[in-house]
Amino acid sequence: MVDVASFGRVAVLFGGTSAERAVSLKSGAAVLEALLGAGVNAYGIDADERLAEQLIAERPDRVFIALHGRGGEDGSLQGLLESLRIPYTGSGVMASAVGMDKLVTKQIWQSLGLSTPAYAMLGGIDECAAIVEKLGTPLIIKPVHEGSSIGMAKANSLAELQDAWRGAQTYDDQALVEQWVQGAEFTVAILDGKALPAIRLRTPHNFYDYDAKYLANDTQYLCPCELPAEKEAELAELSLRAFNAVGCRGWGRVDVMQDEAGRFYLLEVNTVPGMTDHSLVPMAAKATGMSFTDLVLAILAGARC
Repeated sequence: MVDVASFGRVAVLFGGTSAERAVSLKSGAAVLEALLGAGVNAYGIDADERLAEQLIAERPDRVFIALHGRGGEDGSLQGLLESLRIPYTGSGVMASAVGMDKLVTKQIWQSLGLSTPAYAMLGGIDECAAIVEKLGTPLIIKPVHEGSSIGMAKANSLAELQDAWRGAQTYDDQALVEQWVQGAEFTVAILDGKALPAIRLRTPHNFYDYDAKYLANDTQYLCPCELPAEKEAELAELSLRAFNAVGCRGWGRVDVMQDEAGRFYLLEVNTVPGMTDHSLVPMAAKATGMSFTDLVLAILAGARC
């Protein structure tokens, strides 16, 4: 049994001003409802420019971070909380900053020999032709510092890559372009140093985009994930190594592709994954017998600064 009184007064941070605000509001509402239902002395804060002043004035005993994207997942909030010596959920300053930067994450994985798709950085439309020549097509373009598949697009030609760049640059001045991996997509949730059961994602969309994640009703989530036992064990080990390589702690999620030859390729790590009714970490936890409330309490129990 969890002694909820030991948590003290808990602030759940959500909302914010990033492109993922809408998702964060849903995550925060779900987390707050679970904490209150479990008897935790919790309250919500929709984070804005007054957040530092509010935290200094109210001095919560712990913070549950449900802020996705910039300002909540990139190390800046974690640094603020550490300076105030308020324990918080999830990864620390460095791992949060690294995990939010898709390029640095890939460079770390590559340095350790962990498989990830071939890529190039794109900083202007005049660079598109050289990237197509280098990587071929199809490609996928991703803003370097966004999550929830925001600004991502598949490109089957030079013209489509140019169009995709125009869309991506509204979110970031740099984009990561990766070789398209044709095959199955998986996600592996990590909780307290252990990999939860992998989930296979199936969608009629080109890829698991924002609509497929949060809005569509035709996305399929397979758990068990249909992999042979030895391949699922390989996937779990790879995901844990990827998570630890970035320096993550507490909880998170690693996204992986498997090509048609059965090889796995790391895509990205998420240090504050979604906690909505469509979200994947709660789904994986449920497969182990954990309720949503159990999961939220386990994450909160690991809060540190």
